[in-house]
Amino acid sequence: MFEAKLGRNFWLYTIGRWISQAGWVIQDVAVPLYILDQAGSGAMMSLFIMVELIPRLLVNPIAGVIGDRYDRKKLMYGLDIARGVLLFAVIGFNLLGIYQLLVVQMAMSVMGAFFSAGIVGMFPDLVEREQLARANSILQSGGQILRILGPILGGLIYAIGGIKLAILINAVSFFGSGLFEVLIEYPWKTRKLSSLREVWDDMVGGFRFMRSSRNLMVLVSFGVILNTLLNPVFAVVLPYLARIELGLSSVKFGSVETAATLGTLAGNMLIALKLGEKSEDFLFGALFAQLLCLTGLAFVTRSILGELAYPSLLGIIGLIGFFNTLVNIPLFTKLQKAVPDEVRSRFFTAMETIMMATTPLGMALVGPLIDVAGTTVIILALTVPSVMVTLYYYLRFRETVVNIGSENAEVVP
Repeated sequence: MFEAKLGRNFWLYTIGRWISQAGWVIQDVAVPLYILDQAGSGAMMSLFIMVELIPRLLVNPIAGVIGDRYDRKKLMYGLDIARGVLLFAVIGFNLLGIYQLLVVQMAMSVMGAFFSAGIVGMFPDLVEREQLARANSILQSGGQILRILGPILGGLIYAIGGIKLAILINAVSFFGSGLFEVLIEYPWKTRKLSSLREVWDDMVGGFRFMRSSRNLMVLVSFGVILNTLLNPVFAVVLPYLARIELGLSSVKFGSVETAATLGTLAGNMLIALKLGEKSEDFLFGALFAQLLCLTGLAFVTRSILGELAYPSLLGIIGLIGFFNTLVNIPLFTKLQKAVPDEVRSRFFTAMETIMMATTPLGMALVGPLIDVAGTTVIILALTVPSVMVTLYYYLRFRETVVNIGSENAEVVP
């Protein structure tokens, strides 16, 4: 049923993405284990995260220009194969020192930025408009299953063959992904750059296009505000609540992430099998439900729930993952529909850059305060304003948010 509706190009794209994600998940588990075994340093772990984040943040706007100007299909399979070649070189030349891997991580981050710019512009053209929500959810469902299996496989592979085997599997996966991507039929008229001035003009054009459309600015500003407020809950507060306040073991701590992944998978499957495009109608309802669950998270403490705190945490986190999917997939689908293909890569890289730039703001405030105020106060301090912001956008811009994506936003000359 899905094959007939979604088409050959979608499945070639999706299977290719799943193959590369499988290899990446395995390496993503093995590399931290290797760093801790070699250096035994949390600071070194943070450095690895930073060398992946900062280069991507810097090159994202340029990557968006390339994604709109050049053949997205060639960018996609070319960068997958290039990353595979790089990882084979790491093994062949034994470039496994900590600082050598830092350089490799930086190179992978830069290539990943250009790869993402290509695929984010390309994907909405591979399926019919009315199938886009279902296509997004199927793609994400496979990714969630890999996230469940990945830590187990990654740990097992690292135990058997060490970092070399993990990197080898990832290198092979990039080549396998590239083979599927080569078969995709995707005509794209290349518009080559003739000067650095054009690069700058196109970069600015991505942000200018976003700012020029009132409807898009409503949706983007809504997403940025909520991301800034709520991301610290997941990145900082939740691990602190589970490990420090509830004193969960490593196994139980890992089960919290599994609960979130299972909830997310359930949401994706609901969209893929049942709701499809209708999921866009439930965006605000799902968002209010998610915020209600997040508010309930503030009261998951030993002093309030006693021994029920851990199972309550699992249940709430699973529900948050479920409702989060029913928010994110429709929101992303609306933006994919609203943004014209000739500016799509620049728009999404510009939005990602803004998200990445504002995320540390909330974390910088929450980190020092959590030891003093505790998780209950911090969660309420972040979720209550989020509820108020959502209520404001619902009352003021509900029609705008609901209707966006019904027609392409106007492109600014």
